[in-house]
Amino acid sequence: MLKPSTLAMILAGGRVDELDVLTYYRPKSAVPFGGFARVIDFPLSNLLHSGIEQVAILSQYRSYSLLNHIGTGAAWDMIGRNRGVSILPPVKGNSELKACTDWYRGTADAVYKNLDFVRYHEPEEILILSGDHIYKMDYQDIIAYHHQKDADVTIAFLKVAREKAKRFGVAAIDDEDGELGGRVTAYWEKPEKPEADWASLTVLVFKPDVLYGALAENQDADSFEFGKDIIPLLLAAGKKVYGYKYKGYWGYTRTVEEYWQSNMDLLGENPPIDMEAWGLRTNMEHRGIRDAQPALIRENATVHNSLVYNGCVVEGTVLNSILFPGVHVAKGAVIENSVLFFNNKIGENCSFNKVITDVNSSFGESVSIGGAVGDTSGLVTVVGWDNHVPEAMVIGEGATIYPHQEHDKWPKNNVVAAGEVLK
Repeated sequence: MLKPSTLAMILAGGRVDELDVLTYYRPKSAVPFGGFARVIDFPLSNLLHSGIEQVAILSQYRSYSLLNHIGTGAAWDMIGRNRGVSILPPVKGNSELKACTDWYRGTADAVYKNLDFVRYHEPEEILILSGDHIYKMDYQDIIAYHHQKDADVTIAFLKVAREKAKRFGVAAIDDEDGELGGRVTAYWEKPEKPEADWASLTVLVFKPDVLYGALAENQDADSFEFGKDIIPLLLAAGKKVYGYKYKGYWGYTRTVEEYWQSNMDLLGENPPIDMEAWGLRTNMEHRGIRDAQPALIRENATVHNSLVYNGCVVEGTVLNSILFPGVHVAKGAVIENSVLFFNNKIGENCSFNKVITDVNSSFGESVSIGGAVGDTSGLVTVVGWDNHVPEAMVIGEGATIYPHQEHDKWPKNNVVAAGEVLK
């Protein structure tokens, strides 16, 4: 049997401050999404459907939940001859191996520290992916374009509004191949005043020798990132850097607002994200999802334009919301425009609007969280995991509640002001 030609490396170990308490105990890639999945399920499912069977996951920050979720990789058919998933955490303490004596200092450094693993697999091309984006892509298309152009590196880009481009790595791409792609003529990492509007999706296909050389040269620098350092280095060296123009849905989910919006994009008659049509896979053994009882919608309950998964019990009203397994909404409670993670218990007569609650929290009777009923223009309110919110508490829109709040930390007047951080 022929060995696979492509080795995929998923950058999955990071935490972003903008997601705040949602990444307090987990990397961004392991944040729950869509009622039953995790963010990393999207690139993993893309790899499965693209027929790429050798996968490495580079993990660092609080990786237990990620490791537990990946398991053996069986959920994505990554078990068998010449296929599998490997978890590559950083290693410290061997002074004889200079590359392996520190934590990962950046995305490029993470790959550099695992070049022995990469070389062992003798790949024809190396596919570098972010583990924290929401999208559907057949990676064989960008790999085919990479070979067609005999490129040193090919990067997937998506056109974004110019005023939003400063948040991304952006490129100027010529019209060599029209709508398919072209040569990257310039690249800027998060420029203050963008001169182009093609944003990097952090999907990169490398010739192995080109990657090895760039990573080795980068070791003498002060920064170790693919966007900020490796791509400009290759352009400066005159390498053939090509852009593949992607035109589908892409959820960036770097901020709480973006994460909330990507979840809302699962709702409606023709949602931009269709997890069933996309063939999304997840580990159904994680948190016992597959063994949960069917959802129970009690008499006089109301559920509209929402995703309510196994193990949920709804006695109140759920509108435009996503409920993960184990959520219980008691009588008289109204949940609107919200995302409730695993095993949240909502007391009677509670009111939630534009709220994200992390796992294993409970809410006493008549708790009110978020903005005015029906209003989605305000900021998202976030409640960290393992909290017990006292009855009649009022938590304003845009407030943030850190995990494990002790009983005496809650305000005596039962009000957490809009935008306040309770920690």
